[in-house]
Amino acid sequence: MAKWNGSSTISPIAAIPVKTGMAALFACLLLTVSAATPVRATTTTTAAPRIAALARTGCDAIAARVDALPGNSPVLLRSYDSRRGHGAPDLPPLHSAAFTYDNALAVIALLACGRRPQAELIGEALRRAAMHDTRLRDVYRAGAVEGDEPLPNGWRDGRSKHWVDAAHEYSGAYQDGTSCGNVAWTALALLALHDATGERRWRDAAVHLADWVVANASDAHDAAGFRGGVESYLLVPRNAAWKSTEHNIDLAAMFAWLARISAPDGDWSAQARRARDFVAQQWDAASGHFWTGTEGDGATPLRSPSALDVQLWAQLLPDAPKAWRRALDWVERTHAAKGGYAFTDARDGMWTEGTAQAALAWRWVGDKHKADALFASIAQQTSPGGFLYATPEPRIVALYAWYYHRPCLAATAWAVIAASNRNPYLPKS
Repeated sequence: MAKWNGSSTISPIAAIPVKTGMAALFACLLLTVSAATPVRATTTTTAAPRIAALARTGCDAIAARVDALPGNSPVLLRSYDSRRGHGAPDLPPLHSAAFTYDNALAVIALLACGRRPQAELIGEALRRAAMHDTRLRDVYRAGAVEGDEPLPNGWRDGRSKHWVDAAHEYSGAYQDGTSCGNVAWTALALLALHDATGERRWRDAAVHLADWVVANASDAHDAAGFRGGVESYLLVPRNAAWKSTEHNIDLAAMFAWLARISAPDGDWSAQARRARDFVAQQWDAASGHFWTGTEGDGATPLRSPSALDVQLWAQLLPDAPKAWRRALDWVERTHAAKGGYAFTDARDGMWTEGTAQAALAWRWVGDKHKADALFASIAQQTSPGGFLYATPEPRIVALYAWYYHRPCLAATAWAVIAASNRNPYLPKS
């Protein structure tokens, strides 16, 4: 199997170069299936104050990170705290890593909870990266952005007293790649800012990102759709040949939004159909779920592992076929873990971010009781610093990487988005 990054959501532990996509490696990652513990339903009336508190607490935590930086410069937020719940992780590659996807989610979450000034500061940092970098990187350096674009992630090696530039000296540099899913989520954040402000700079940056995807990831052959983007392992960037169902879900939403607002410079409706047609091809009616994507040939379905976000995000697309709701039954059967849902069908523990996504998906299809029960479990993952732990377990498997028991910006942002009942694929207005 070719190298493969099937999810734009992966920002687990970038210091371990395990995202090779090799089938043998993935087999080694699978963990023993654990017994799932069902979450008891609660009444909506009882749950409402708790859900509102979850949104408020998470929103306050994200906004406080922006406010803590002096001045009024654009900012990118560090994606992980230490296991203790305060301060930066000890692991050097995560010490100042600001994952692009995580920060895009933070923008959407802050807008959902009424913190527009903080959302604009993160959004401006992402806008500068979109407009001035040669391509949007998966990771930048956290902190204030003083120049035209954010700095690449880096850290000082304590032993050699040498500064390590992730883009040029870190052989596990997923951090210097460009995943089309991350590009789409950044564009969605910029479009959300355009929706909130009416300012063209946000729309124009989203169009710029969409143009990059069309120019660099389109595929008219085999299963069509869009390829994964640019891989940057072993310091040798190269175009990805595989395709991700989740990426194409994100791209379908991005292109459809551009078409909805009649954005210039492209036939966005046609591009949305291209992405959505690929998603439809990955639907397996026999089992009632989506394949995770393709193998390295860009055509053969990747039938294992099952990815939670693929099943959930498809439900959020406008006019998603009702048949796709069967994927929620698949999620219950194959991803259920104590307190919520696991990232893969290894079912080795609750993935907080994905459990929040499930809560929003259940809300979107009209089952508030299931959503409310999940919010109760999510709220228990709050760390002393305000961010939610990525998982209550010491470690769970993702796609060719792991999530650890560390406070996580993405998990916190998704909890705010879900608790605010905000569909990130659609304009709030």
